[in-house]
Amino acid sequence: MTELFSLPQPFTVLCALIGLIVGSFLNVVIHRLPKMMERGWRAQCAELRGEEAAKEEPLNLLLPPSRCPSCGHAIGALENIPVLSWLLLRGRCRGCGQAISARYPLVEVLAGLSSAYAAWHFGPGWQAIGALVFLWAMIALTFIDLDTQLLPDDITQPLLWLGLVFNLQGHFVPLESAVIGAIAGYLSLWLVYWGFKLATGKEGMGFGDFKLLAAIGAWLGWQMLPLTILFSSVVGAVVGIALMLFARHGRDVPIPFGPYLAGAGVLALFWGEEVSRAYLGML
Repeated sequence: MTELFSLPQPFTVLCALIGLIVGSFLNVVIHRLPKMMERGWRAQCAELRGEEAAKEEPLNLLLPPSRCPSCGHAIGALENIPVLSWLLLRGRCRGCGQAISARYPLVEVLAGLSSAYAAWHFGPGWQAIGALVFLWAMIALTFIDLDTQLLPDDITQPLLWLGLVFNLQGHFVPLESAVIGAIAGYLSLWLVYWGFKLATGKEGMGFGDFKLLAAIGAWLGWQMLPLTILFSSVVGAVVGIALMLFARHGRDVPIPFGPYLAGAGVLALFWGEEVSRAYLGML
């Protein structure tokens, strides 16, 4: 406990507040980015057919302003304060009284707490800034994949390049380790994908999983990849078996793997070296 109080508290509090605000924006990303992708696909299909794309209301991460999906009530600034507004409104829309999902404050709290922990763990500096970017991307990808079984290139690809940029100066790992990590991360799951497809004739995972593991490798280096794959596979297997046993989840119904990769990446970010040393010590 003495270490906790000796660390720079103002920086930790600042990152927690920033994390709450970013968490509110992540809710917008999680909700709108898949819809924006669907619009893009429809427009591309219409173009290939030689048709004019259907006229639709502009949709991006900024427009239109946030509103209730049930009644269209515009969400004012006082109704958009992270966590607090949801509590004051008792989880209901001010316009129509429709329940607002508890996942909105959950994402905000998750972003706030993880940001505070990153600040506490790394202290002020580039490592903390990089960890915040990494964590926010993992949160967005996790919930998008849970909703849609998509891992958007708009997040995974910039995340991969940002990891390489941050490691130009070796903030997390040497650049060589980061580059090898990106290559090995992609190829390892790519080989698993094709091995499974050749053996069964079915697709076991999506290409977004390859890109996500490549991004994790770019941030944390190739040394963390075995640990990340092990963590994600074990947790994914346990959750999958539990769903089949207790939730009657059919074997043919796909389970998104992105959340397990993202969670394993976060574990590796904070405790990967300690876990690796402990494992090697047991050997």
